[in-house]
Amino acid sequence: MAEEVATARLRLVPATAAHLTADSAALASLLGAAVPDAWPPETVEDAIPTFLSWLTEDPASEGWNLWYIVSPDGVLAGSCGFVGRPSPDGEAEMGYAVLPAFRGRGYATEAAAALVEWAFAHPAVTCVTAQADPANRASVRVLEKAGFVPDGAGDEGCVRFVLWERNL
Repeated sequence: MAEEVATARLRLVPATAAHLTADSAALASLLGAAVPDAWPPETVEDAIPTFLSWLTEDPASEGWNLWYIVSPDGVLAGSCGFVGRPSPDGEAEMGYAVLPAFRGRGYATEAAAALVEWAFAHPAVTCVTAQADPANRASVRVLEKAGFVPDGAGDEGCVRFVLWERNL
């Protein structure tokens, strides 16, 4: 079972099956945070069935999927997480999304950096990767600030970024 991760300003909460099946009121109670009307963003909503399936099939995979980002004022501000367990060669792919009302505050960078540290605490992880659309300058900056470097073409016009443990 993955534990919450605290940063200087944020609280990152690993999703459980209870979180993923909860309505807004129940999610607020489980997180100990207010849940904005804008939750979940479309990208998260579309991925919830996949995350739930992974947790149902492999309950010990908690932490290798969705994490909730709780802002300093106790509001669900976004999400970050991994695209499943690390690959056999030690690669863990991550992603992040912050609700529009919380953008521009450094939350995505802070959350990404914290999850990178969390991932590298697992001996099987040798690198963390992410993808960003080069036209989405804010997303690219999140990765650059967190120490990632471009590593070629990703999916659907995105650029793949990588952070090797030795870069930390």
